[in-house]
Amino acid sequence: MRLWDISPVVAAGTPCFPGDTAYSQRWHAEIGPGCAVNVSAITMSPHLGAHADAPLHYGAGAAAIGSVDLTPFLGPCRVIHAIDRGALITADHLAHAAAGLPARVLVRTCRHAPTAWSSTFSAFAPSTIAWLAGRGVRLVGIDSASVDPAESKTLDSHQQLLAHDMRVLENLVLDEVDEGDYELIALPLKLATADASPVRAVLRRLP
Repeated sequence: MRLWDISPVVAAGTPCFPGDTAYSQRWHAEIGPGCAVNVSAITMSPHLGAHADAPLHYGAGAAAIGSVDLTPFLGPCRVIHAIDRGALITADHLAHAAAGLPARVLVRTCRHAPTAWSSTFSAFAPSTIAWLAGRGVRLVGIDSASVDPAESKTLDSHQQLLAHDMRVLENLVLDEVDEGDYELIALPLKLATADASPVRAVLRRLP
């Protein structure tokens, strides 16, 4: 069964939200005389690459990623295209594919995943998050750096996620994914106190 890997490469140079910690790696041990293994240490923001935000990221005292229910991150999902629709994705941009929505919705907003940081990406209008929640959606995903605009100080779409107890995936790569229904697998790590976790997000066709 075909898999679509919808995770970007994580390496030095991976686009990073300004102020976040970029990826770096150093070697503590390398294979050679007297050493049988390579062992490295990595440093990075948990928001780098494809990742799941925890409620803790945008809600004081809310749940860390290690304690959230995994159910929303695994199961039937719908990919909806809203490409080049401007700064905010509205319900009107998704309505053409809204009949019988599953509990997970991923939105493709750009033709090609960015290879460098840019603040001009598409995000969700807060009302769109509420509209999806009202249709039983438990997880939303987007192929941009955030569900809120880069310059937002109030994170209104994140606050809608908090209000409706929804999960979110950001920085997905949907360049090669047609509109339609798939199975999503995008489990976060069990990081006990973290505000987010990297995921290896994949899609496969439903049986």
